[in-house]
Amino acid sequence: MSADVMTRPRTRALPQGARRRRRRDPGRVLRLYVPLGLYLVFTLVPFYWMLVFALRPAGSTDPVPWPITFEHFETVWNDIGYAVFFKNSVIVGVWSLLVTTVIAVMGGYALSRYRFRGRSLFMVVLLCTQFIPGAMMLIPLFSIFKSLGLINSLASLIVADTVFNLPLSIILMSGFISAVPFTVEEAAMVDGCTRFRGFLAIVLPQLRPGLIAVGSFAFIHTWNNFLFALMFVSKQDSFTIPVGLSYTIGEYSADFGALAAGGVVAALPVVCVFAVVQRYLVHGISAGAVKG
Repeated sequence: MSADVMTRPRTRALPQGARRRRRRDPGRVLRLYVPLGLYLVFTLVPFYWMLVFALRPAGSTDPVPWPITFEHFETVWNDIGYAVFFKNSVIVGVWSLLVTTVIAVMGGYALSRYRFRGRSLFMVVLLCTQFIPGAMMLIPLFSIFKSLGLINSLASLIVADTVFNLPLSIILMSGFISAVPFTVEEAAMVDGCTRFRGFLAIVLPQLRPGLIAVGSFAFIHTWNNFLFALMFVSKQDSFTIPVGLSYTIGEYSADFGALAAGGVVAALPVVCVFAVVQRYLVHGISAGAVKG
């Protein structure tokens, strides 16, 4: 008898009946699927009612939208001006995504690869900025933007959203860059690459999940931001979707069909973005949270 057979640990096999009972344990099914089902209902019912109000004719009270009509979408898109609001939200979201991602990569690389005095304190300060509500910064930001002539322009929204996206984005990117061994960069520099070229050729391609996570976070946060768009922009042709959605509610009445249709238009891009990048988003946030 060989040594590996003699030293192999003995495992106690479960009886066939015990394995069958474990697979068919009704208590485990109840504990697992009932809470998940309740949470699913709690999450999806508001979306269902939003679709019902958006798709059923005005004045209808049926719980099922039949006959289906798109008149509410035509109202918000053409009459209320959602086409302009949608374009403004896309411009602000894309620019904020690009600027946040580029700066986060540079800041994250510096925090990950360089050791300097005050590095830990700087990381703590970045984390502490997440506890500052945006409402506290409205007056200082308004004064700065007014002196720069940025009030009633999309540039003020891009700058404000980017500033508030950067701290968490830098921390996430720093953790993700730390997961890439520095030895691969050293090998590239030994072969004649500069540090910048080595980063572009070796490190950056491995940061795709992190880039997608940071970019998605920045875009979704910017797309949903209501406070800055409300305070820094007062011209209707510069409104974003959250502000335009609030204008469907009048002083004494509300067009619930138009409001629901506007909510569908506002939620659809975010849902599509998350559905496409969710696997990269989970990977990137997990790596950024535990590395570094």
